[in-house]
Formats: sequence, C-alpha cells, structure tokens
Amino acid sequence: MTRVTRGQKGGRPAAAAARGEPRSPRAPGRPRSEEVDGAIVAAARAELAAHGYARMTVAAVAARAGVSKPTIYLRHPTKADLATAAIASMRVQPRPTPTSDLRADLIAHLRLLRSGLERPNGMTMLGTVLAEENDTPELLAFFRERLVVPRRQELRAVLQAARDRGELRPEANLDVAVNALVGALFARYLAAESLGGRFLSTLVDTVLEGVRLIPQPRG
Repeated sequence: MTRVTRGQKGGRPAAAAARGEPRSPRAPGRPRSEEVDGAIVAAARAELAAHGYARMTVAAVAARAGVSKPTIYLRHPTKADLATAAIASMRVQPRPTPTSDLRADLIAHLRLLRSGLERPNGMTMLGTVLAEENDTPELLAFFRERLVVPRRQELRAVLQAARDRGELRPEANLDVAVNALVGALFARYLAAESLGGRFLSTLVDTVLEGVRLIPQPRG
C-alpha cells in the first residue's frame, strides 16, 4: 500500500512534481453574478434618488441589494465609482445603428436622450451630480466621462459622417451643432414644456439648416 505523507493529497501531485510533470491548472473561481451586479446598481440608483449622493451610504446600498459591503467594494472600489456606475446604467441600450440618413440618425439619438430625461429620477440624478460639484468633483468627472462625453461623441460622429459624405458645409462647427441639439432638450425640460410631438424633428431640422450644404445653382 502506498503511504501518503502530509501535504500529498492522494500522493499524485507530489509524485507528479517529483517527475517534473506540470501541475494541473487550478479551477477558475466562480464567475461574477450578473444578477448581483444588477441588484447593486439598481439599489444605488434608488438610494441616490431617495437621499442624494451625500447621504447615500454603501451600507444602505448593500442592505437594499441584499449583499455584503465587501461584495460591493469588489465591483466598485469607491462610493463615487458606485454612484457613477448607477448613473451610467441609466443609458438606454442598444445604441442606434448608423444609417446614411442624417436626419433619421439624429432623431434616433435624441429619442434615447429624451427617454433618459423622462425616466423616473432621470433629472434627479443630474441634479445630484451637479450639487456635489464642489464637495465631490470626481463624481462630476465620472459623470462626464461615462455619460456626457460618449453621448456627444455619438452625435458628433453622425454629423461627421454626413460631412464626409458631402452633406454638410466643410466649415460647419459640429461641436456647436451638438451643443444645440443636446442643450435644447434640457432647456425645454427645465421649462416644463413637452419633449414629445414634433419637437425632436423640428429641433433637428432647425440645427441642420445652419450646417447643411446648400447646393449652388448652376450658371
């Protein structure tokens, strides 16, 4: 009978090592639960909406999500990271598929932006971020990085593609056009005016009037 010494679980690993054979790879850890990820983010959204960033605590998020604080910190190292992950999760997916129709593409992107503003606590989240600008500037930085910049880049890419196709004036300021498109939605929302009806199409048509290439009459 083969004697098994301490540390030789069944004798096989030690024997294999003695012969110079490679050890069997360790079994990978359990994959992270998408259900837990979603519960944490949803709980963070709810806490932000109910209490704002300053009074939101990781402990409260953990209790609402039914997980431990270490489970949250494995995914979100800081409270600011957790808060911005919750805000970033409010982006509507999937993003619109680009087409060669400039007007339709812009309207599709603005519809997503509108749905974000009109969803429960949409503007509340923005107010929370802005209220923390002085005390927690990294929160606003994360918000810009994860939401503001990507949205602006998407709209600018649509306009740039149209300019590459020769539909817009070469000298047109695309950044100003993006500001006009996005800013108009926020201004109208704050004025408590409807974002429905023909508002989006009218907005897009108005902005395009300023940047579209006007064919010159042939002499």
